[in-house]
Amino acid sequence: MIRSGDNGMYKEQLRELEDTIIATIKTIFDPEIPVDIYELGLIYEVKIKKDGIIDIEMTLTSPNCPEAETLPANVKSKVESIDGVSETNVNIVFDPPWTKDMMSEEAQLELGFL
Repeated sequence: MIRSGDNGMYKEQLRELEDTIIATIKTIFDPEIPVDIYELGLIYEVKIKKDGIIDIEMTLTSPNCPEAETLPANVKSKVESIDGVSETNVNIVFDPPWTKDMMSEEAQLELGFL
């Protein structure tokens, strides 16, 4: 889910930035699962705030995920490389806990769950 704050951007520019953020996040894959982290349902919220500050709330497939340090750092780095983004804050949460039901239909098909 993407939410935008009162940031003074035109709606079209905001929509373009949202689309770019999603497309960028979709280039990040969990190395153990051949599906990007957006389609896996690991991204709970993306909030665009004033001055190009982006807050991302995400989870991991488990609290003991071996990629617990790598994935959030990768999200931060890639989103901060987008024009118009000045800072990215990635917050890891485990509530609600991730389940395979959070995956998109596309991801479930890719992994043979449908």
